[in-house]
Amino acid sequence: MRIFLYSALIILYMLSPFIPHLFLSYTIGVIAVVALIVSGIHAKGLHCMTGFVFLTLGIFLFLWNALPWYTFFLHFQSMLGLLSLFLVLPFINSLIRIGRYDKNLSQLLQDRVTRLTSLYKRSFLVCHFLGVFLNMAALPLLIHSIKPSLRSLSKDEESHFFTKNLLRAYALCLTWSPMEVIVSRSIDITNAQYYMILPIVLGIALIAIVVDWTLSSYRYKDISLSMVVTHEINIKKVSKKVAQMLGMLLLFVVLVTITQQTLDEGFLFSVVLLLVPFSIFWAVCIKKTKSFMSATMPYWKERVNGLANYFFMFLSAGLFIELLSISSWLSFLEPLFFYAAEKPIILYLFIGAYFLFTSFIGFHPLISQTFLAELLVPIFPHVAALPLAVVLVTCGLSTIMYSPFNLSVSLMSNELKINPFRMAAWNVGYGVAYMILSILVAVWVEFVFY
Repeated sequence: MRIFLYSALIILYMLSPFIPHLFLSYTIGVIAVVALIVSGIHAKGLHCMTGFVFLTLGIFLFLWNALPWYTFFLHFQSMLGLLSLFLVLPFINSLIRIGRYDKNLSQLLQDRVTRLTSLYKRSFLVCHFLGVFLNMAALPLLIHSIKPSLRSLSKDEESHFFTKNLLRAYALCLTWSPMEVIVSRSIDITNAQYYMILPIVLGIALIAIVVDWTLSSYRYKDISLSMVVTHEINIKKVSKKVAQMLGMLLLFVVLVTITQQTLDEGFLFSVVLLLVPFSIFWAVCIKKTKSFMSATMPYWKERVNGLANYFFMFLSAGLFIELLSISSWLSFLEPLFFYAAEKPIILYLFIGAYFLFTSFIGFHPLISQTFLAELLVPIFPHVAALPLAVVLVTCGLSTIMYSPFNLSVSLMSNELKINPFRMAAWNVGYGVAYMILSILVAVWVEFVFY
């Protein structure tokens, strides 16, 4: 039932720009409410609690604003874009496995590595590229691949290694990934262009990587290891696979950009629209169509059936944020934001502090970003789009490194059997330094180009 509900909701949402009719909007709203109820029954943990709070506040605001009862169904569409991405991501995840790109990248970890500093850099790069396609699934994959080589380390040293190495690599790769929701939402919020953001965030990521590698070289310089190689590694084949993956990613970015310009429906919408047909096209190109189709559907059903937490939390948050935006409750913040807009560095520091604070009180960065976007609406005409988009992307995704409530940290915590708050403490300093770096770069971009 959940698979049918989620699929019907997202398909109708994707059709709505091409069939602009009020009846369709109400139909989407009714299905969203049913999906919300069904998801709420199956939601668990922090997602359930957060979703319940947002739902309660949303209903309260609806009653406070004295809106006609039937308009309740029209306030759920703001989060459907990102939920639609969750629905189609399993297709590209499955393709990476079918094409054995993950296995070939993992083999790079085993080629002539004799020191821990080399393993740190190698695993960082592999995680950086795998994370673009496999998302959080890359983390347990790499933990299990690397763990046998860390037998000489204590449990605490091993946990330090994985926390700093994998979480930082994963967060940095998402800052330039066109399939990352926070990236596409930032582009849609600011009306910036992806091809203009890309070189800036890549530059910031490169500086952050160099700093991290330099620190790791001092931290692990005296530790040697021996990798257990069970078979000979074909570096030529591995390099070909990596080049093929990067080439397909570049083609996908070009197609998404063209679609965005043609349809004028936003970057996120274009990513969702193209992801499934592009995955099929990729499978045809590598002659894996049959295995892709037979393996993808069971995997897709399993992943979609497990989206109850996301649907409950994000649909509830969408209701709350939409109704909050039409109320007058946030009007007292307008003078503060207009003041900050006159001094960009103050605005950017405020945004960084906002993401840092909300990440430690349990807010998902997507919810934090959507709520912040509503607060920024009055000042959009007065701020430069490109540096603001850079700050939204980098500060929002920095929370992946250190937020104890983030799924990436929770997943690592479960794999390593360690308290997520301890992991957060190991990475928060680096995360804050990364935010400050991105803010300084954004100020420089504004000074040079605006």
